[in-house]
Amino acid sequence: MTTSARAVDQERVGEFARRVFGLYSSGLLTYMIDLGNRTGLFAAAEQGPATAATLAERAGVRERYVREWLGAMVTGEIMAYDPASQTYTLPAEHAACLAGTGSTNMAPMAAMVTHLGKHLTELEHAFRAGGGVPYSAFRPEFTGAMDQLNRRALDELLVSAWLPLVPGLAERLEAGARVADVGCGSGHALVVLAAAFPRSTFVGFDIAEDALQLGRTEAAQAGLTNLTFEVADVAALDVQDRFDAVFAIDAVHDQVDPAEVLRRVHGALAPGGTFVMVDMAASSNLEDNLGNPSAPWIYSVSTLHCLTVSLANNGAGLGAAWGEQTARRMLREAGFSEIVTHPAPGLTRNIIYVTRRAS
Repeated sequence: MTTSARAVDQERVGEFARRVFGLYSSGLLTYMIDLGNRTGLFAAAEQGPATAATLAERAGVRERYVREWLGAMVTGEIMAYDPASQTYTLPAEHAACLAGTGSTNMAPMAAMVTHLGKHLTELEHAFRAGGGVPYSAFRPEFTGAMDQLNRRALDELLVSAWLPLVPGLAERLEAGARVADVGCGSGHALVVLAAAFPRSTFVGFDIAEDALQLGRTEAAQAGLTNLTFEVADVAALDVQDRFDAVFAIDAVHDQVDPAEVLRRVHGALAPGGTFVMVDMAASSNLEDNLGNPSAPWIYSVSTLHCLTVSLANNGAGLGAAWGEQTARRMLREAGFSEIVTHPAPGLTRNIIYVTRRAS
């Protein structure tokens, strides 16, 4: 029976239509946020109330574009406008979410949305014919987007808030340990760790040479000599000298063979070695995610990227919403036993898994 043949509550139709239009408007505002972040307009607005011309001068961009952008910012309730003085203000509470170097700055997330949307045509083909959009199709722009998405949180939280959740790990790193990061991307997490723990040595593994080159450049600029990067498929990781600790940050769920990656991580750890996996905070059961405010983001990003890059290579297609139940099962199957989870401080969409290879 078609919708037109059924009794339809027109009031509810109107309510849902307004919601759908709101989603479309929010989608376009995401592009505006990305533009504001890329052009430095949010940083310029953070300096204080200004006219469109003053904001344009602060950011070094064209005033006519700024005026139109500001129209979206004001009507989208992101910035405030005083008609009498023709000045625009970014409220301090909004600036905390869209400007600055702190982990609360969410503006870089917009770049992930605008980037992933570029591959809808290829994804539509995969929906119809199977397969997927390969990881190479998203690079190198995806590398930069991921780096900016996580960089501030890693700077602010990795050493001070995340490491203390792992008993004894900080002390082990202080004394000197061998540490790896699998699927390390641009390697910023290792740059942070290598700077904080100069007695330890760090190795980053990733399949993307363009990402690793960013890591090498940053490490060199920081004068770090205890950090190296290697091109490697972590599903085939085979090391001679085992590691005292291995990290995997948002890297397991989109692998072609995530089960083998976890087995290889287990094999790469020395007896008693620690595995720290940061991944999406979700249940493996859809019904359990209905109240999770991060769930629409997780499922959508998974559809647009995580799932398809795995299926492009006939992979497992685990997806970002693989969930804690599946993650625990796969960790146990890889050889890990006691598994402890913690909400990731500062990142509500993430969860931290802590486990060890048996002594």
